[in-house]
Amino acid sequence: MRIHELKPAEGSRAARKRVGRGIGSGLGKTSGRGHKGQGARSGGGKGPFFEGGQTPLVRRLPKRGFTNVFQKVYAEVKLNDLNRFAPDTVVTPQLLKESGLVKKATDSIKILGNGEINHALTVQAHSFTKSAAAKIEEAGGRVEVI
Repeated sequence: MRIHELKPAEGSRAARKRVGRGIGSGLGKTSGRGHKGQGARSGGGKGPFFEGGQTPLVRRLPKRGFTNVFQKVYAEVKLNDLNRFAPDTVVTPQLLKESGLVKKATDSIKILGNGEINHALTVQAHSFTKSAAAKIEEAGGRVEVI
């Protein structure tokens, strides 16, 4: 077999539908849309949630709760993830972002007390759990709320 003998598998490649190209094409005149009506119009047709005129599910279900737009969102960092930094490092939000522990620099950062910390670090964050602060100070580090 040579490179010029290669062909795609039978039926894997279909020619694109060229509509409005004369009566002999089978898709001339109305271009496969039929005569008049909603489906014949540009932009016509039903939306993805249309249920044949029945009240759609999204409108039949009751509304519950609300979204607090003033809610403070924290990026959470576990204590044992801080072990990747060298001893006596000042761990800042910028450093956490560069290391990939936090995705967005705009997030407020909260240090959670999951796991153990093995060496002293100075950790700067917006919030700490009580257990996280206690474990950092127990390891000889410092906690700085920014």
